[in-house]
Amino acid sequence: MKTASLIFLAGSLLAVALPASAQERVWRCGNEYTNNSTIAQQKGCKVMEGGNVTVVQGSGMPAPAARSSGGGGGSSAARAPAGSPRVEGVDQRARDGEARSVLESELKKAEARQAELQKEYNNGEPEKQGSEGRNYQKYLDRVAEMKAELARNESDIAGIRRELGRLPAKQQ
Repeated sequence: MKTASLIFLAGSLLAVALPASAQERVWRCGNEYTNNSTIAQQKGCKVMEGGNVTVVQGSGMPAPAARSSGGGGGSSAARAPAGSPRVEGVDQRARDGEARSVLESELKKAEARQAELQKEYNNGEPEKQGSEGRNYQKYLDRVAEMKAELARNESDIAGIRRELGRLPAKQQ
């Protein structure tokens, strides 16, 4: 029984000691990290303490800003990914027209909802409902929620308008 306890204790100590010794000292030199003590001393780096450091090597791809400077005058968001099938002009115009009609429909719904919300909000003084006459905080909470809903809906309208602006002009 004592032998099993000693083996368990030795195994536990070994398991705790191994991960701690596996991590070398790491120094931070501004935005760079190194485990080379000579370089760290030359640059005046500080020792990192309190945790392991994981370094992920770069993928070799240029930064996103460098990649998008393709020289074309168009927006990079409108370009299809490499290897995707080419869509004929007629089909693309049909898709754009369908997207425009869906967005215009959504815009009309959102604008109608905005008008309804503004009418109900009544410039920050909506009609009190039920127990709100006795519980003023409940009224204030409802007014704040209405104001937030107005702001969200206005944001939705702005987003739909942005999307409509990104579509090519309507062709007759």
